[in-house]
Amino acid sequence: MALPMRKSRLFSNFVYFVKSYGKLSVSYYSTVRVRFAPSPTGMLHLGGLRTALFNYLFARSRDGKFILRIEDTDQTRIVPEAVQKLESVLQWAGLVPDESPSAGGSYGPYLQSQRLHLYRDSAEMLLKSGHCYHCFCTERRLELLRKEAARRGETPRYDNKCRHLTSQEVQEKMSQNVPYVLRFKYEPLESAWTDLVYGVMHEKSVGESLEGDFVVVKTDGYPTYHFANVVDDHFMKISHVLRGEEWTISTPKHLQMYKAFGWEPPLYAHLPLILNSDGTKLSKRQGDIKVEMFKEKNYDPNAILNYLTTVGRGFTGSTEGKTLEEMIDLFSLDTLTSHSARLQPEKLKHLNRKHLYRKFHSEQKQHIIEETKQLVHKHYTDRVTDSHVLESSYIERILDWALDHRISHLEDLLSKSLEYIWVYPDINKVKFLLSKNRKCKTIIQDTVNKLNLVETFEESMVKEVLMCYCKEEDLKMKQYMIMLRGCLSEQKEGPSIAEMMETLGKLETLKRLTSAANSLKY
Repeated sequence: MALPMRKSRLFSNFVYFVKSYGKLSVSYYSTVRVRFAPSPTGMLHLGGLRTALFNYLFARSRDGKFILRIEDTDQTRIVPEAVQKLESVLQWAGLVPDESPSAGGSYGPYLQSQRLHLYRDSAEMLLKSGHCYHCFCTERRLELLRKEAARRGETPRYDNKCRHLTSQEVQEKMSQNVPYVLRFKYEPLESAWTDLVYGVMHEKSVGESLEGDFVVVKTDGYPTYHFANVVDDHFMKISHVLRGEEWTISTPKHLQMYKAFGWEPPLYAHLPLILNSDGTKLSKRQGDIKVEMFKEKNYDPNAILNYLTTVGRGFTGSTEGKTLEEMIDLFSLDTLTSHSARLQPEKLKHLNRKHLYRKFHSEQKQHIIEETKQLVHKHYTDRVTDSHVLESSYIERILDWALDHRISHLEDLLSKSLEYIWVYPDINKVKFLLSKNRKCKTIIQDTVNKLNLVETFEESMVKEVLMCYCKEEDLKMKQYMIMLRGCLSEQKEGPSIAEMMETLGKLETLKRLTSAANSLKY
């Protein structure tokens, strides 16, 4: 018998713990807690949204907590209002954090710049235990080391000079107010660790650290990314870290700091890169990967989330057309591939159409109809001379037709080729267009009579009637279609005539044809 969902999720937690460490740490991992920790240095892009999504799905699929933490320790790169925009985009996408700068929580503050006292205390712990030391090397000396390494064709590496200063030498420099940083005494990892995506990992397999002892606290008193990351994950009781594959190389540093503190590290899962369709890396400088752009273009947030799940798997079934809530039950880190995958932009409009179609065929139908009504009214204003096109029944029929294959956004209904749906053709322009053919009046009247007999006014039936009449009267099909298109829309291009007629409906089609015929003298 299948276990209830909550019990199944708790069992999944147990499997993850045993898979990684071979034992269950009840005190630390009794609750799944994950975090999305962006820097407020610009707009959120698709890669960041994918990381937030997977953290959210992992938390929700295991009855855990999803935390938003803002890593703003690099004060020189902060963009004003970036935090508010980040929270707004996550809210729009439905990835609402349980704890965040605006929502608060038991483990705040959630801005690193407000947690400096915690970093100072933690750095003091490492100083006392001998895992950390004061470094007084000037920027000039460090630059000379970098240039010398470059001259030899080597990777720049700090030579750990200040690691060997005596306590007396340190005190002398401190008393002289010589600027300093704090560095961590880095030693290569002796054992492997398990990544929930990549499996057993060794330091050499991810790139052995070549930079020497690394900085944990800068001269301005702010912690570096790596140090703050470890301290915050510990004190916020983060149980699992799901982050981009590019951070894999940082894991040995983090594990060494956990060891120095005597803390148990979280479980790590590094998410493989998502690439552009041409195989290049996503870049923040690209305008077409910023989430705000998709929001402004009125994409359905579920379509964007589906788009991000079309690469690299991570689910037990197809996510196409699924809502965020439905994706929770499909999410499985076990199925995630460990290689990078390319985005497929051609799928995006299709996915948006599916979600628009889904909403139209749900309790949100009236909202979609009202939104369309407002769009049409705002776009065409006084050009809408026939008020019936703004009636709910008419708009509902148009949407039922368009969402089947025509549009991916409601705004697509305002395209030039579909203008005929909303705007009645200018009778003077129609008259001028038809006046060159003396038989037009008779042909149009005959067409009205033929179409009036059609009971099922669908494209296939209408097309058959038009073709039969054209054959009976020995008319040239192309000229006949141009004539009818002029009556219906005064346009030269657009959907097929039969499709236009089905879209407009029988009454509106006959009304326009009759009006055109009556405007002609012969």
